[in-house]
Amino acid sequence: MIDLLTSRVMGDIFLGVTQGVLYGLIGLSLVIVWQSTNILNFAQGAMAMFATYVGMTLLEHGLNYWACLAISVAAGFVLGGATERVLVRPLYGKPEINSIVVMVGFLGILEAGAIAIWGGTSRMIVSPFSLSYFQHNGKTIFLSPFAILQIAAAVTVMLIVAGLFRFTKLGLQLRAAALAPEVARLLGVRVNRLLTLGWALASAAGAVAAVVISSGFEGLTPTNMDVYFVFGFIAAAVGGLESPLGAVLAGVLIGMLQQFIVDYAPPSWASFSPVLILVVALMIRPQGLFSKQRVRRV
Repeated sequence: MIDLLTSRVMGDIFLGVTQGVLYGLIGLSLVIVWQSTNILNFAQGAMAMFATYVGMTLLEHGLNYWACLAISVAAGFVLGGATERVLVRPLYGKPEINSIVVMVGFLGILEAGAIAIWGGTSRMIVSPFSLSYFQHNGKTIFLSPFAILQIAAAVTVMLIVAGLFRFTKLGLQLRAAALAPEVARLLGVRVNRLLTLGWALASAAGAVAAVVISSGFEGLTPTNMDVYFVFGFIAAAVGGLESPLGAVLAGVLIGMLQQFIVDYAPPSWASFSPVLILVVALMIRPQGLFSKQRVRRV
């Protein structure tokens, strides 16, 4: 059994899953925005980064990791709600290109603001869990306590989001507010509040991903979420914008594929492979591999 766990193939699987769940978390936050407001947020990664700075820089003032994590999530929640109120609300009913331009511009503002406030150098965030891989009789199992935290965080957020949208009245109201706001208002749904809540929840979920990413080897920088957002966007599109589970599974698929390519093929192919997956997946199932239906229903 140990020989299997320490094998080259299992090492690639462990490393791929650990990286892929981070893509899945970002994709999951995009799914929340889409299901609750029917808009794609191209500033999702930057908003998560900014919220992480707000909370995690408090580590330097003596707060423990978990308190800073809670503050980051709360900051993401507030930032998401404020963004919907101030920037997004005037865009409802307008051409889709309007929201794209506004959110791309907001991305630039957030990254420039983070550089102005906290500087552009990387800040190392010390995780409460070890980053060292498990060892057994001198053999390495490419899994660490921190990697287990990453996987657990992704699974937990995924289950919460999936349960919210599928099994709760609030989730049904969020979907109704996004798909048919006028009808929802006639049925007594407070659409404006729900749209704000959807953005707030998505930003909070993104903050969880950003904290986990920044607590690893890379540290926290104003642009460290850009690449993760790209791959998270691909994961959401491949998995299906209707499927929280699909976003996470697609992220894991992308992460494992990249790891196997790095190990068995020219590493330069690793960055191109997610785009190839996206093209092939959308040719086969334009609505996403894990979406059960083409038409949204509430």
